[in-house]
Amino acid sequence: MINDLIDFFRDKRILILGFGREGISTYNLIRKYLPEQKLFIADKKENIQDNFDFLKKDNFVTIISGENYLDNLKDYDIIMKSPGISFANLDTLEYQNKIKSQLELLLEFFDNFTIGITGTKGKSTTSSLIYKVLKEQNKNCILLGNIGIPVFNFIDNLTQDVIMVLEMSSHQLEFMKHSPNIAILLNIYEEHLDHYKSYEKYAEAKCNIYKYQKNSDYFLYSADNDMLCKIVKDTNATTYKVSISGKSDCDIFLKEEKVFFKDKYIYDKNEKRNLVGDYNLNNIMFVLGVSEILGLNMKETIKSISDFKTLNHRLELVGNYDDVLYYDNSIGTIPKATIEAVKALKIVDTLIIGGMDRGLDYTEFIKYLNQSEISNIICMPKTGHDIAKELKKEKCYIVDTLEEAVSTAKQVTKKGKICLLSPAAASYGFFKNFEEKGDLYQKLVKST
Repeated sequence: MINDLIDFFRDKRILILGFGREGISTYNLIRKYLPEQKLFIADKKENIQDNFDFLKKDNFVTIISGENYLDNLKDYDIIMKSPGISFANLDTLEYQNKIKSQLELLLEFFDNFTIGITGTKGKSTTSSLIYKVLKEQNKNCILLGNIGIPVFNFIDNLTQDVIMVLEMSSHQLEFMKHSPNIAILLNIYEEHLDHYKSYEKYAEAKCNIYKYQKNSDYFLYSADNDMLCKIVKDTNATTYKVSISGKSDCDIFLKEEKVFFKDKYIYDKNEKRNLVGDYNLNNIMFVLGVSEILGLNMKETIKSISDFKTLNHRLELVGNYDDVLYYDNSIGTIPKATIEAVKALKIVDTLIIGGMDRGLDYTEFIKYLNQSEISNIICMPKTGHDIAKELKKEKCYIVDTLEEAVSTAKQVTKKGKICLLSPAAASYGFFKNFEEKGDLYQKLVKST
């Protein structure tokens, strides 16, 4: 399998586009097997070779850096694109078939059974839970993809019996021409509009998860999601529609607080679980579906679900301080995620929102906030300040920093209630990512 991949790279003009973690990982793999092959590296940062001694010593590499690093992409045979680089302002028609990612090459050149999970929200939790279920039923499996560790770091040690659970972002799927054996599409909402030309283009990227499946494959998607109902087309795979709203024409559905797979009762909504809220129950329903498809022990699957701990910054309980419960949902970067978090926790008295403006529509979110029973809405820049103009004044506090937001929350939140950070906007421009924002929030909450 690895030999086929190396043969694919051999004697090609390869551009490594973006030299972060994934770009370095691609470089290391190619150099391990093809030490004298000519390579090209393009990155927006100037003088990237100054940060890496191994690049200074490499006589077979050419560096393209600076503002024009995306010029002349058509000149290469293979473009190994890092997920974070946006092509929104480029016409890629001439060379889009040359654009590859580590994840796509994994699907193309390795014969392992793969389970791919994507969605605007819930993919990390669902991926991690599927991995836990498989692992605890003694399956040889690995969790890869959009989890912060490049795929190429592992492929040297992959054996054919390993089941690969792949968390797949829209950026990884955007130019993909291969799909996993089991494809899960949890939902699609407005997101990453700074990366794509339109909401529809973002949705199209997500759909690549099932677009290239075969007759022997499986596709699970939410029949409750408006965008999915609009854009999902016929597929070669066996398709399972999932509905938490109890739609009668679905294959995995909730009816009278019980989850059914076809006509078979498999799970009680009121089963003990740490993953609170209906949107987490929706994620669980996909996991239950995979368990049925693979013929796993459902009793053991339910035990794994019950024991599963919430991932960091995903409705994570920070602690109880001065009789107030503080929750960190910094992953909540779109309005829908914040609304669902509030619904799940039920007794939110203070909500902290705000972040980078990516052109999302906040009309319904503002309506929801004004009609909600949340007493205090603490609004940070930039989106929070814009939203504040439309909120009822008695609910609204305008602040400039997260430090000021937490300080205000400690003063105004009623005892016995919840303070929730769920920004409904991206962290970029103010923080490196949602993790950094959540980490600071937790530190501030815990400080006296």
